[in-house]
Amino acid sequence: MDLDSYMRHIPDFPKQGILFHDIMPMLQDAQALHYAVDRLAEFGADKQVDLILGAEARGFILGAALAYAMGVGFIAARKPGKLPWKVNRCEYDLEYGKDALEMHADAIRPGQRVLIHDDLLATGGTARAKVELVEGAGGIVVGLAFITELTDLGGRAKLEGYDVFSLITYDH
Repeated sequence: MDLDSYMRHIPDFPKQGILFHDIMPMLQDAQALHYAVDRLAEFGADKQVDLILGAEARGFILGAALAYAMGVGFIAARKPGKLPWKVNRCEYDLEYGKDALEMHADAIRPGQRVLIHDDLLATGGTARAKVELVEGAGGIVVGLAFITELTDLGGRAKLEGYDVFSLITYDH
């Protein structure tokens, strides 16, 4: 299945010069959604996954579906102040400043095997923060699975040594 045909490409969003790849049309189509979840699950099938970590907000959508399909638990990495319990926090750099992700401090037990999921791999800063959250809690990152990857932004370089999978790649 050509998942790119289900993507909406929006120029100059969220700012001038950015081409945004919108996954929402893909999610609207039952066959495309099923196909995407199945391919992500195939990537994780031999990794003895205990948990899927999905990042706010689009990573929650397929992250939870992926956890269900694989028969494992789901945990969330959220923007600061969104979780009502003790949290572990990881700050990371953006092109225009800093941001942070938080995860419940008790979400991962030491030794649990975690597959990280998000909709996009771009510069790798957010993905690297998720890796640090998992490993900081004693978890083992068994792979990172994305819907889309912007290969020209070099995000994989920040994830060297980890198994990275993307359903769709763009080089622009």
